[in-house]
Amino acid sequence: MIIPPPWLDRSEFPFTSRCFDHGDGRIHYVDEGQGPVLLFVHGTPDQSFGFRHLIKALRAEHRCVSIDHLGFGLSDKPVGSDYTVAAHARRLQRFIEHLGLVDITLVVTDFGGGIGLQHALEHPTNVKGIVLYNTWMWDLMADERFRRPSAIMNSWFGRFLYLHLGFSVNVMMPSAYGERSRLTKSAHAHYKNALPDAASRAATFACVQQIANAGPFWDAQWERIHRLKNIPALIAWGMKDRFFPPDLLERWRTALPNASVRTFPTAGHFVHEEQPGALAGAIRELVATRIMH
Repeated sequence: MIIPPPWLDRSEFPFTSRCFDHGDGRIHYVDEGQGPVLLFVHGTPDQSFGFRHLIKALRAEHRCVSIDHLGFGLSDKPVGSDYTVAAHARRLQRFIEHLGLVDITLVVTDFGGGIGLQHALEHPTNVKGIVLYNTWMWDLMADERFRRPSAIMNSWFGRFLYLHLGFSVNVMMPSAYGERSRLTKSAHAHYKNALPDAASRAATFACVQQIANAGPFWDAQWERIHRLKNIPALIAWGMKDRFFPPDLLERWRTALPNASVRTFPTAGHFVHEEQPGALAGAIRELVATRIMH
């Protein structure tokens, strides 16, 4: 059992906290509503709290399931655990099997793309829809925009920034918003409180290291992108994302030519926080379309 901490605002996050006991540690998740399954898969330094607006909007007609990856949110943060994207993907697969989730629509963003879409690549018949935004599934090291910052973040200086100064939450997160005012002080506090010290930030540092180190994992995924072409898909994109610009959207559009595309001109990286109403509406449309099929 995972008891919600006192800093969690229950009016903002009025969901029952549940626990999946994985061998690597306890994983916190929420499972709200009934109907077609929506599985929300977050990136860094996010958590299920980030999807709260979408869950509130959609749980009346959908079963909304969202986990906190190990090392994030209210999940355990064991020292020395495997926080690679491949390990997160394996744990997510165990979680899906544990809950017996079928006919899933995956909603993935940031690192959640590679983590969540692994299930679609391995079990395409169990995935009835895909919503992806501001994410990737290929080796980023060929791109100078990622290679140079990654070299810094993989140094002792990057380690200091991430573990001791909380760089991921305190600097990267607000910088990724299209309009910083959308990240309220109270909401930001939830991410800070979930990762309060160096020991709790190992997973965020592991993620930034993965940009340089997980290339083979993503390349292996991208080689199988054809397995996703016949799954109804929505490519949504925050167009003011300073870190994942619109040309990445174009790569997805080329790879998934049958996908519908929805852009959010004023949103940055965290579309689910910045434009939740419009994104929820687009998700409803996708689910309605794939049910008709």
